[in-house]
Amino acid sequence: MRTVTGTGLVISALAATLAALLLPVLTFRGGPGAGITQTVATQFGPLSAADRDFVIRVRLAGLWEIPAGQQAQERGVSPAVRIAGEHLVDGHTALDASVRKAARKLGMELPSQPNAQQQKALDDLTRASGSGYEKKFANILRLAHGKVFALIGQIRATTRNNLVRALADEANTTVLDHITVLEETGLVDFDAIVRDAETASPLPTPSVPPPSPKASRQDVTPAEPPRSARTYPLPPPTQRPERSGKPKPPGKPGPPSKGPKPPEQEKK
Repeated sequence: MRTVTGTGLVISALAATLAALLLPVLTFRGGPGAGITQTVATQFGPLSAADRDFVIRVRLAGLWEIPAGQQAQERGVSPAVRIAGEHLVDGHTALDASVRKAARKLGMELPSQPNAQQQKALDDLTRASGSGYEKKFANILRLAHGKVFALIGQIRATTRNNLVRALADEANTTVLDHITVLEETGLVDFDAIVRDAETASPLPTPSVPPPSPKASRQDVTPAEPPRSARTYPLPPPTQRPERSGKPKPPGKPGPPSKGPKPPEQEKK
């Protein structure tokens, strides 16, 4: 009886340990939207929720920007738009292969369809035509790349996972290339991009606490003047300015000038 009971306890303990080990993995493999907020340990370093979100976003970018690039190659009127479409297809095809490889190593499931917002952008491009299509293509894609460009910098600066870091490096090069070729079309409305950025995520105004009433004047750092009001001293001249008038021709120096005669002493 004791042997059976002891064996049952050992089996139960092993089962509980195995369940504890497999639970994070099974939950992690739940795919996008699994609701994981904690950091998961991997052999490539800790994988945070922000890291996982970035990997999914890279995959989503390829799912709609590759078709958008193919469409620009076929429907673009100007050579610049067709070149931009070619860059989108080539860049995101290579980047998509990298993100799928990284996801397999990290045990992540990736989406297979663009999200609703990306599909709407594709539908808007499909309905447009002629010069209106080219303008929509340049501005929709430039706006999307600008947003992901800022995200890449944030992830690259904070991730502790080697695979995510390498993916961010590749994505940075790809997105910067796409931003450049889209701007070279000459169709990008930069004012609209600035308005969208200000509406979407306005910069927070920092609140500076007032100085303590006990602080002396020496403890309070004077406010720095605005950059436009600063003055900077000019460097001293490298040589003396030339005197006005006709320069004296070179020659022998004249005799030294005689000074005033000393007053004569009174005769005694």
